[in-house]
This record gives sequence, structure tokens and C-alpha cells, in this order.
Amino acid sequence: MPYVTAEDGTELYYKDWGTGPAIFFSHGWPLSADMWEQQMMYFASNGFRVLAHDRRGFGRSGQPWNGYDYDTFADDIALVLQTAGVQDVTMVGFSMGGGDVARYISKYRGARVAKACLTSSVTPYFIKADDNPDGAPKAIFDGIREGLIKDRPQFIDDFSTLFYGTNKHPDAVSEGILKQTLQIALTASIKATYDCVTAFSETDFRADMGAFTMPTLIIHGEEDQTVPIGMSGEAAHRLIPHSEFKRYAGAPHALTMTHRDQYNADLLAFLKS
Repeated sequence: MPYVTAEDGTELYYKDWGTGPAIFFSHGWPLSADMWEQQMMYFASNGFRVLAHDRRGFGRSGQPWNGYDYDTFADDIALVLQTAGVQDVTMVGFSMGGGDVARYISKYRGARVAKACLTSSVTPYFIKADDNPDGAPKAIFDGIREGLIKDRPQFIDDFSTLFYGTNKHPDAVSEGILKQTLQIALTASIKATYDCVTAFSETDFRADMGAFTMPTLIIHGEEDQTVPIGMSGEAAHRLIPHSEFKRYAGAPHALTMTHRDQYNADLLAFLKS
């Protein structure tokens, strides 16, 4: 699989499978492109070219000490898209990756982008602030950072119960998927994992929402315990009024896995519309 090298020397890994209309997938925290394996297999088998990168510091990409901010993430994606030579791509961002999509579209004025999909996304603004009273308290993110420093493997293993909603629906995913999630997460740099908590919680994407002039699909689970739908999916839909908003009843944060058949079908319909 290909690598590209960013201006600061960081090597960025990405997958590029299949042929046809292009889809670019941006993964959530603290995972890698491997979280998209079900979607990439499905769409590459159904006439699409699918690309997904490992964000710097995660998966098979390099692990620099600095550079864990959304302007840099957008530049990294621009480099991957340019190197791959894709045009008219549909950009799909999950959770933290929704911020990647938003910042890339805003910073690069929608270059190469035909459509966008925000899935369980942290956009438009996650943290509670004077002008964002419905956001999550900073103490939550302080606790995440403390948990990572104290015992990163155990913290991430515990986090998976909220991620997949197994605390409410024990059979939502298999034990194998939970093990795979921990395995993927632990390939990341602890520094990247730690710094990205600040990036996804404190970056304000409200101004970026105005750049979504292309057809946009927003998908969010009504039982998302990680990025609650009110502060995210519903708020993004208000700021992108032409967007199509799909609410998944009973779905947790990681609906790309727990509701993958529904998600794949909805994304396919959006791609063909």
C-alpha cells in the first residue's frame, strides 16, 4: 500500500482499493483506516475506488511529536488526494474524522470534493463554552487524558463499551471486534492519542460548516454516548440546512459496525443520488 511524505517529514500510510467513483474515508479516534474495513470491502466490491489513510500518529503512519491539529490533518489529506490523483471524491468522516472532512473542505475550498458525509461526527463544536452551552464539559476530556496517561490499554478497553454501546446492548458486537478495536488503538502513539483529545474536543468547526456547499449527508445514532446527537448531528444539520439528516434509532457511536448494513445501504444510495 502507498505512503506519502508530508512537509515535516512524516510518512502517511493510505489504502487505495478498487476502481470507479472515489470515496475517501477518515477514521475516528483512537483508531486507523482499518476501522473502515467493512465499508471499504463493500464499496470496492461494488464498483467504487476507496481510499483511507492512517492519520499521523496512528496505525502505520509516522509518529511525530507535534502536528496534531486540524489544519495539519487537512494538509495531510490534501497530499494524499493529490498523490492519488482523485477528483469528484465523496469524503466520509467518522467522529474525529468528521472534523478532518470539515477542515479540509473549508481550508481547500472544496477542491476535488463532490459530496460529503459526516458520521457520528464531532462537528460543529464539541466542548462546552460560553457560546456553546450545550457542549461537553472540559472535565470529561481532562479525565480522558488522565486515563490515557495512567493506563492507556485499560482506558481504551473500557471506552469501547460506550463506543459500541455494549453497556446497553451487550450483543451489539462480538468479543472479536472489541479485541480488534483495542489492537488497532494500541498501534497509535500515546502522544498522538493524547494530543488528539484536545484537537477533537476544542476545535471549533462552526465557521467551517459554511463551506459545505456540496450535497451532504449527516448520519448519527440516537443512543450515541460518546458524541451525543444533540450537540453534534442535530447542530451540524442546522448549520448545513441543505444537508440530508438520518437519525439511527438505538444506534451507538460506532454505528458503522453495529448498523453496518443500514449504514452501507444509506451511503450507497447517497453516492448514487
